[in-house]
Amino acid sequence: MAIKAPEGTRDLLPEEASFWSAFVERAHSIFGNYGYEPIDTPIIEQTELFVRGIGEATDVVSKEMFTAISGENLKRLLEGEKLRAKSRLSLRPEGTAGVVRAAVQHDLVPQGAPPAKLMYAGPMFRAERPQRGRQRQFNQVGVECLGAEDPTIDAEAIIMLMRFFDAVGIKPESIRLLLNSMGCEACRPAYRELVHSYLEEHQDELCETCRIRMEMNPLRAFDCKVETCAALMENAPKITDHLCEGCAKHYGHVKELLDMAGIAYSEDPSLVRGLDYYTRTVFEVQAVSSDSAQNAIGGGGRYDKLAEEVGGRPTPGFGFAIGYDRCVLTLQDQGFAFPAQNHCDVFCASMDDETHLQAFHLAQMIRDNGCSAEIDHQSRSLKSQFKLADKLGARLVVIIGPEEFAQGLVKVRNMDSHEEQLVAIQEALVYIMEQL
Repeated sequence: MAIKAPEGTRDLLPEEASFWSAFVERAHSIFGNYGYEPIDTPIIEQTELFVRGIGEATDVVSKEMFTAISGENLKRLLEGEKLRAKSRLSLRPEGTAGVVRAAVQHDLVPQGAPPAKLMYAGPMFRAERPQRGRQRQFNQVGVECLGAEDPTIDAEAIIMLMRFFDAVGIKPESIRLLLNSMGCEACRPAYRELVHSYLEEHQDELCETCRIRMEMNPLRAFDCKVETCAALMENAPKITDHLCEGCAKHYGHVKELLDMAGIAYSEDPSLVRGLDYYTRTVFEVQAVSSDSAQNAIGGGGRYDKLAEEVGGRPTPGFGFAIGYDRCVLTLQDQGFAFPAQNHCDVFCASMDDETHLQAFHLAQMIRDNGCSAEIDHQSRSLKSQFKLADKLGARLVVIIGPEEFAQGLVKVRNMDSHEEQLVAIQEALVYIMEQL
């Protein structure tokens, strides 16, 4: 039996791999206009980072993380030994915790400095049940702004994200922006108790998971996808009715800034996102074409306490992540297809061994001058070489025939106009570059 990719993973074949690269480049371009710089963190981190940062009660930490372990450490575990913290490693399930850890470790936000604006792109890993829009290895693009708590940071990032979706071709009418505030340490504890009391009154109607959440983190019940729980939570107390003065003012300012920018949004008091580190502003962008639980194509929010959770100074933060795979599904629902790639500018055709060597040499010179070139590697006939050149999208075909070569000439054909020109071999490179 042929070996296949692991369940929950998929190959990005050449056309999609090229699109993924363009997707990331577009993010660098747009986010760069807002001052965001690239950062690249390991895909493997100490497990404790995610336990402390994301929250032990979250599904991500309790159910979905992939633990990475060496053969030697596995042997120690089997022998009953305990592993040191630095040996307990996990594949990153999301990007924020690692970026914040890097910012703390390398002091990227020293006292009095402007905020650090960072962006990342790459694979994340979660042991979820694979389905449409949900993979065990998936690509994300994300940003993190550390060191500023002003609501202008929140609004700026949301506006930037919506500009990005537009730039990659996701139509405004195909997505919706949901907005909420999760309060802060001044108002959320009392609200949490209200939700806990509400859940206790209705615990017979809760799924088994939400009964556990009721004790560990009752707000997570808002994120439950079980229909009975979702219906029950529609009547639960709303956080926006219980915000302290500071959180209410912050939330109001974010909405005012989005209104000024012409960004349409809907307030959703039940939106809590899936991770424990969020405070105040949270948001999510959903695909209108999908009514499944996997309709979120991007989202994030403020996390003003996360740097302290991973051992740093108090440092406010705001960030979001974009799910590449779900963005692709949204684009495909609009009729999108991955652009065909132009594999070569010039095809150098030959007819015998001697001219094949000349074709090889000319192709190298064309590549060295910044254009793409191909030759035949399978001893095809000239007719078959022309078919290959057409399939590769070549703009020019250089024909090196024995008779012309003996006269110091090559023939250059324009594949669009079908016009042909005899050119001296020593002038061929200059002529080809002019035509391109």
